Amino acid sequence: MFRFGEPLYLYLLIVVPILAAFYFYSNYRRRKRLKEYGDMELLKQLMPEVSKYRPDVKFWLMLAAMVMVIFMLAQPQFGSKMETVKRQGIETVVALDISNSMLAQDVAPSRLEKSKKLISRLVETFNNDKVALIVFAGEAFTQLPITSDYVSAKLFLETISPSLISTQGTDIRAAINLAMKSFTPNDGVGRAIVLITDGENHEGGAIEAAQEAAKKGIHVFVLGVGSPDGSPIPVEGSNEFRRDKDGNVVVTRLNEEMCREIARAGNGMYVRVDNTNNAERALNAEVNKLAKADVETQVFTEFDEQFRVLAWLALILLAVEIMILNRRNPLFKNVKLFKQN
Repeated sequence: MFRFGEPLYLYLLIVVPILAAFYFYSNYRRRKRLKEYGDMELLKQLMPEVSKYRPDVKFWLMLAAMVMVIFMLAQPQFGSKMETVKRQGIETVVALDISNSMLAQDVAPSRLEKSKKLISRLVETFNNDKVALIVFAGEAFTQLPITSDYVSAKLFLETISPSLISTQGTDIRAAINLAMKSFTPNDGVGRAIVLITDGENHEGGAIEAAQEAAKKGIHVFVLGVGSPDGSPIPVEGSNEFRRDKDGNVVVTRLNEEMCREIARAGNGMYVRVDNTNNAERALNAEVNKLAKADVETQVFTEFDEQFRVLAWLALILLAVEIMILNRRNPLFKNVKLFKQN
């Protein structure tokens, strides 16, 4: 495959026909002026060393060298192919609770925003690893399939809000089951599910799902977000708090005991998320302990730069142009490379 790395420089080629037209016009004007001096045959005899063809040859050599330089600036590249590259890494599926209770502000700025920032910093620590993102409330769905594209992962985080799922609740079992299906089939790679939730309104089956994940060699880490003391849930876009059918303010509490049981069943670790960075450091330390396996990835190799050939051609053309004189060299008067006038 052939391409130009900087194709915009090719627009400079427009000056080539302009220079050629200007040169033809100047030659026409020069010959016209010479005819004003007298008979052309007589002028040829008076100027025996002047060559009719040498200036033309020098001009076309210079113009050809300019074309070579323009193509060189455009960075011609040739030789793309696919190759297999082995990288060592792990696979992590992040399951984020986006139920309304995650809007509580017992963790600043809110449980959800704190969780999103934590995920973003976690992704920044990845190197040759793969990550997937699942969101869940009363049901779960994949927000981002497993990928090595960390930029996309962080962009998807910005769009997450409780409005993505209309069914409320905290179906942790559905999130873990979907996470187990999100990994690649590669053998030997370390796998982790990072479950971020407040554990409230738990719908059952989560411990069994975590045990099933552990049997498959998948570690389930649980990050509990919030305070066991509880916090009211603000109504988005207002200064009000959510209330129950009796008009009482709804208070949401972190279910730490449930979070610990899920982490224990999933052969992982439970960490409480507060207003410090302790949870982030603890999670990174545990994830880094997972075995890193070779993950084969198909990637494009870089194109080979071909500008050196054009540089040499331009240099040779310029050198030849310099060696050719406008007049015949007396030292080589018997060498007739160019026809005399």
